[in-house]
Amino acid sequence: MARVKDLLVSAALLAAGRRRPKLHADREPIVPPGEERPGSELAVIVLLFATALFAAAFIAVYALDRLPNQTQLLGASLGLAFLCLAAALILIGKRLVVTEEIEEDYPVVEHESEQEAIAQVVADSGSRFTRRRLVKASFGVAGGVLGAALITPAASLGPFLDVEPFYATTWKRGRRLVDEKGKPWRADDIEQSTFYTAFPEGADKEALPSSVVLVRLPPHDFKLPKAIANYPAQGIVAYSKICTHAGCAISLYRAPLFQPDEPRPALVCPCHYSTFDPATGGTVLFGPAGRKLPMLPLYVDRKGYLRAAGTYDEPVGPSWWGVRMRKPKPA
Repeated sequence: MARVKDLLVSAALLAAGRRRPKLHADREPIVPPGEERPGSELAVIVLLFATALFAAAFIAVYALDRLPNQTQLLGASLGLAFLCLAAALILIGKRLVVTEEIEEDYPVVEHESEQEAIAQVVADSGSRFTRRRLVKASFGVAGGVLGAALITPAASLGPFLDVEPFYATTWKRGRRLVDEKGKPWRADDIEQSTFYTAFPEGADKEALPSSVVLVRLPPHDFKLPKAIANYPAQGIVAYSKICTHAGCAISLYRAPLFQPDEPRPALVCPCHYSTFDPATGGTVLFGPAGRKLPMLPLYVDRKGYLRAAGTYDEPVGPSWWGVRMRKPKPA
């Protein structure tokens, strides 16, 4: 344990860059000075900057997300970064740190003179370094960029820069609801116990907020909060088709045939089985989804067509840390 303690103290002093202790005039260095090896030192600096370069390449490949063979490029860039760092450390240990040869273990550190001796060993062992500041700067750059590369994949937990698609919607007041072929939906077309898909007329159907699901429920079944109590139109409700768990598609509708033995109607994502209640504003009944489905307000025009009365009450898409910070914006 004493040996381990001494090594830890030595490493801490070396990392802190403690100045070389002043030696007494009648005291010889504990570790004999080693000959300078500028070539090895330069190789270490090059390897450390190469570490930073490959780590930066990892960040760039991850950010672009459009390159062919991206997985292989990510593995190669991060692997080469660690390889260069390992080579630099091995070169320092083998070629630049003066090795002290002793016949027995160090005694337990109890006195100040012994602590100074350990510090002197650390300082003497680095006598071969001629570009100390440059080597330290190289370590700082390599460690900083490599650390940034290691935390970069955390961006996959949710959007950080490009968040506008989660707030901009294709819906606005007056926009008609149409089917996949562009035919407008009439309120009379929507029957109970049936699931329908609708899109905004004249807008991009592939956009994240475009697709909605339509279901009709008996008016007495609704238990909506006051803020969205006027969203249904003649018992018809519309919800985003994008599950708030992982962005999968809501493609199942559970419409029980034998009440009350069967559970009440629900919208279901078949991927992870998140289940939402259309009668209560799309609240979560079961599964991993962390928030309710965004609800689209509806009204029926004079000709009986279904139209949007505005945009969603919440942002569309999978949940992430800032999804509730802003409100969706109509087209």
